[in-house]
Amino acid sequence: MKLIVNLSLALVMTFSALKVYSQEKTDLEQINSQLWENFTKAFETLDHELFSSLHVEDFIRVSGDSKKIKNKAEYIAGYEKGWQDKRLTQTISFRFLERISNGSIASERGIYNVKIFPGKENEMNYYGKFHVILGKENGKWMILVDYDSSENNSINKESFHNAFGMKELDKY
Repeated sequence: MKLIVNLSLALVMTFSALKVYSQEKTDLEQINSQLWENFTKAFETLDHELFSSLHVEDFIRVSGDSKKIKNKAEYIAGYEKGWQDKRLTQTISFRFLERISNGSIASERGIYNVKIFPGKENEMNYYGKFHVILGKENGKWMILVDYDSSENNSINKESFHNAFGMKELDKY
């Protein structure tokens, strides 16, 4: 009898763990398609309206490098102004160190690479470490809090390549 109880408990725990992993993987797939793909598109097309739509109204932005905290209006205004010059070309790529989700809230930490004038002689690369807290609003993943820092310019190409790709969901 004790053996049956122990086996039953082991099966319940195994299937519970699989369900949690499955849910988290589904969350991460949704976050990729609803948030990160649109974030990248907004950045590359200089679309501040799309960019704004990815952040909740009471969004908080923290920049470790500049030691500033901004609300959504201040943060988006900077992009709206900076993206007026349509000669600007840029890309942004993300790699991840940690991705945690419970179905309604997520925490994601990683490294980003922004390329200004990619593929051109004057290409510039910027790297930073980010930590975002996400939440679901009307079924859509949105950014609640965004923190980033270059950590005294210690984040670099090697840091970026040592993190995991957005679609390497089995790493979390």
